[in-house]
Amino acid sequence: MAQQILVIEDEPTLARLLSYNLSQDGYETKVVDHGSEGLQAALQHAYDLIILDIMLPGLNGFEILSKLRQKGNKTPVIILTARNAEEEVVQGLKYGADDYITKPFGVAELLARVSAVLRRTLSEEQLQDKHAADEKVIAAGDLFIYPEKYEVMLNGESIPLRPKEFEVLLYLVQRPSVVVTRDDLMNIVWGFDYIGGQRTVDVHVSSLRKKLEMNQQSVQIESIRGVGYKLVTASNKKK
Repeated sequence: MAQQILVIEDEPTLARLLSYNLSQDGYETKVVDHGSEGLQAALQHAYDLIILDIMLPGLNGFEILSKLRQKGNKTPVIILTARNAEEEVVQGLKYGADDYITKPFGVAELLARVSAVLRRTLSEEQLQDKHAADEKVIAAGDLFIYPEKYEVMLNGESIPLRPKEFEVLLYLVQRPSVVVTRDDLMNIVWGFDYIGGQRTVDVHVSSLRKKLEMNQQSVQIESIRGVGYKLVTASNKKK
């Protein structure tokens, strides 16, 4: 069965371009040209991927993305951003976008990014399905991670994380006080074929750090300038 993609784009020419080339590559596509209708479509049907423009009538792309994530919808989303609009990329990633494409873009880039996001999503689902029933716990100070359930507890409280934030944290926790480079995180968490830049890593680590350090200082992620990051606990600092 062909993978299904929802395109939320109000510019007719671009919408037709997206629909045609995705269909030619074997995907089933549905195009919606209004923000509110796009949100409704995304919630009513389980799509494999959403391609989402930022500037839309009704609800803009950020509002749609925010509402989807608030409702627990984890469908991967690629946002379409304007050239030299770094703030749109950063904001989109903070709201839970999985990747972005800068307009104008070529067909090859579009299809490569779509394929990469879908491949990562499938790999994550397969990874979760193959875990054994025995619950595994990874601890670092007052931080407890449950890989099978994608859950994090810190000082007895649950910390809600997006999937990529969780994977970044898991990789750091398994290497306490060890400096992990941005390239390492990019390759392990996003994969060698990921097209995006290291800015993606920095945005996710920044968001993760804020969630971890809210009202506590026992577990922190330190930045090592020009290199990467390391996770430290109160017990590590005393050594």
